[in-house]
Amino acid sequence: MLQNYLMLILRNFSRRKLRGWLTILGILIGIASVVALISVAQGMQNSITEQFQKLGTNKLMIMPGSGAMFGAFAGQKLTEDDLEAVKKVEGVDIATEMFFRMGKIKFRDETKTAYVIGLPTDESLKIVEDMAGFSAEKGRQIKEGDKYKVTVGWRYWDSDFFKKKVSLRDKLEIEGKEFEVVGLIKKMGNPEDDSQIYINIETAREIFNEKNEVTYIYVQVKEGYVPDRVAERIKKELGDFRDEEEGEETFNVQTFEQMIQQFSQVLGVVGSVLVIIALISLVVGGIGIMNTMYTSVLERTREIGIMKAVGAKNSQILWLFTLESGFYGFIGGAIGVLLGAGLAKIGEFAAASAGYEILKVAFPMWLIFGALFFAFAVGCIAGVAPARAAAKLKPVQALRYE
Repeated sequence: MLQNYLMLILRNFSRRKLRGWLTILGILIGIASVVALISVAQGMQNSITEQFQKLGTNKLMIMPGSGAMFGAFAGQKLTEDDLEAVKKVEGVDIATEMFFRMGKIKFRDETKTAYVIGLPTDESLKIVEDMAGFSAEKGRQIKEGDKYKVTVGWRYWDSDFFKKKVSLRDKLEIEGKEFEVVGLIKKMGNPEDDSQIYINIETAREIFNEKNEVTYIYVQVKEGYVPDRVAERIKKELGDFRDEEEGEETFNVQTFEQMIQQFSQVLGVVGSVLVIIALISLVVGGIGIMNTMYTSVLERTREIGIMKAVGAKNSQILWLFTLESGFYGFIGGAIGVLLGAGLAKIGEFAAASAGYEILKVAFPMWLIFGALFFAFAVGCIAGVAPARAAAKLKPVQALRYE
């Protein structure tokens, strides 16, 4: 029976190819949009989660501001005294610091602005490297005694930050002070991170005239302690140290799990909005299928009458037209999945070309099969009303229709 339905559907499609493809186009666009957007959002979430998981779950980050990433620029600051207070909290294994500012970088005759990162030079540098995700590909990292030494991001030595590429032992100026390049940092995957440069934290404070300011405090939790509980303890004890009431702290303590959740929530909201917009085109496509099927019922009225005259039941006519509209949806969905996947991969390639290699697309099986099923379901639902209209036709009236 299903084979007979399929033969009738294909025969009718071949007789009305132009209308059929125009009908399919509406579903195709909607499914392609949904697949492309969801695959990009899913890929970004997977990449971010993977990056955080590589760093381990026993790390914490303390930032100025009540949840704002850049609270320091709103007048809220952390200090060396805060770092010392954090080191004394139970459960803290290692606590270290980072300081950064936007500064003027001069190489030969060019001057540009970029983030200057001040790093510790003791053994705690490894924690900062792990959490910030950078390491030297050539040369070495900053070490103790490197007052006017610098390591530079990937764009300086292998891309287009300056007209001339920076090499080891080259000299460049930061805020008017001359530094020697001792290390070239590996590519991190986005232009902002790959444009950063790294110097001794004491030198950074000196050239920016900040005596004891800390931008971020990084914490490694002792083995056997729960990071969430250590984070709560730090929040309470650091709040007491800074004489700040609970709920009115001017700093924020986050575990990596909390960061993953926050990124996931943001990506989820953005993705949902984009998918809702894309679904509108699916609704339009469904209306197109409904319109096509109503027209098909009118054009095939005599054919319906003949089928009923030779014994076709109302349920069989209903199934025929419902499956035919589902066929339009399925074909549109299948092509839309391929088109959406292609668009997502093009977007990934374009992002990588622009330096954003962190943007990776993902095509989970639930997305592929879900898109196909949804497209088929939209087609079937859109065809129910025309199918019922066809099934209700009386044979005698249908045969007389001109």
